[in-house]
Amino acid sequence: MLSQRRFLSTGPSFTRIASSDFFSVSKDIGPTGAFTGVVTVSFNRPKNLNALTEDMGIEFERLITHNLASDTSIRCLILTGADPHAPAEAAAAPANGKKPRPPAFSAGGDLKFLRARTEVEKPARNAETMRLFYSRFLSIRKVPFPTIAAINGHAVGAGACLTLACDIRLMAGDVNAKIGFNFTKLGLTPGMGGSFMLPNLIGHQASARLLLTGDLISAQEAQQLGLILQICDAKSLYPDSLALARRIAAASPVAVRGVVKTMRNGFEARAGGMEQGLWREADTQALCYSSKDMTEGLDAITEGREPVFKDF
Repeated sequence: MLSQRRFLSTGPSFTRIASSDFFSVSKDIGPTGAFTGVVTVSFNRPKNLNALTEDMGIEFERLITHNLASDTSIRCLILTGADPHAPAEAAAAPANGKKPRPPAFSAGGDLKFLRARTEVEKPARNAETMRLFYSRFLSIRKVPFPTIAAINGHAVGAGACLTLACDIRLMAGDVNAKIGFNFTKLGLTPGMGGSFMLPNLIGHQASARLLLTGDLISAQEAQQLGLILQICDAKSLYPDSLALARRIAAASPVAVRGVVKTMRNGFEARAGGMEQGLWREADTQALCYSSKDMTEGLDAITEGREPVFKDF
């Protein structure tokens, strides 16, 4: 549960307003000492690569819909995979001469959660479970103010889809981070709105390539495709995101909220509405969970090898 204590800790430019095992939430404080209108939500499970779990989704939805969406003082939200205000931890020396593992915005759906889906006998039950799972994280689309994804590291699968749910995306380009939709390499169809949002953002052909191959791409290629707005150094990612958020927050909140609503409604109208697309994803994923391909995909990840899928 998110702590209900307010003003847990204060720094020169922020006030932490909530913290839990899953998230940290802070308000940006400007040079005058006043709240700028910018809130930052940071994932708080770096050792687990911020893998998305059911419990995490429940807390995320509660935070977004019950605590933040109704706060009229908030003018912009930044979502990132590491608390920018936490003390930097010393990087552990890589073993056997291997390169240190890049950080993660989110490595996607938790593997235990995905494995459990393969053990459910009724596809309809899995479809309902996945649709509910999507809605919890996609609740970020329901806030009336703009959202910025500050992609500090790998954003894969459902983690990449979560960045698509934000209005603007910036990404660190100097930590070897990748972004992509690797569902088909797991024996799974895309979920969490990925097959709906991505074509609307970068077009059919580029989306088909990413969704069908499961390719993970660099920040540079993501920018070329229009998937992200800006590439930043890891150290400047949050300051650059904050500077953009402050510029948005300085504009008329009435006008900004109107633009956000108009753009999001137009986005969904172009594809006939997100609800239909999400149920289509949930239904097709439910079929995949009952296939041997899904088991093979998960086994391959666990065993650190490439999957070998049989003929259809």
